Amino acid sequence: MSDLRELYQEVILDHYKNPRNFGELSPCDCKAHGNNPLCGDKIAVYVTLEGNKVSKVQFQGEGCAISTASASLMTDALVGKTREEAESIFSSFHKLVTGEPLSSEQTEGLGKLAVFEGVQEFPLRVKCASLCWHTVKAALSGQEDSVTTE
Repeated sequence: MSDLRELYQEVILDHYKNPRNFGELSPCDCKAHGNNPLCGDKIAVYVTLEGNKVSKVQFQGEGCAISTASASLMTDALVGKTREEAESIFSSFHKLVTGEPLSSEQTEGLGKLAVFEGVQEFPLRVKCASLCWHTVKAALSGQEDSVTTE
């Protein structure tokens, strides 16, 4: 299990140091801003849609390693997904980081996002890992107010 934990840490550090899909996406179909006042994480998420499917997701902002890595992995996970599929992935991810039981189908659907399973051991980090998810959910639903983890 130690080797798996080390691999997860490597993936998180890689996405923190080299975030994928980082930067403003313009033009975009929807965007939202998020803030985690406890940690100081701030994020903007930009989404381009083709019909009901996410065609591109980018983010920018500043945050801790967990927040940045989560946003980076999220952007990869959501491309090509419908709004409903994105909502389902968000639900599964939230269960993962909060320690709620997941079905095998939900676990498989997370793919690389499973690296955040250890976050459940650190309750304050759950907000760091889930900030980008709450923000993209707000963007996809057209919410204009800034999202906060408080």
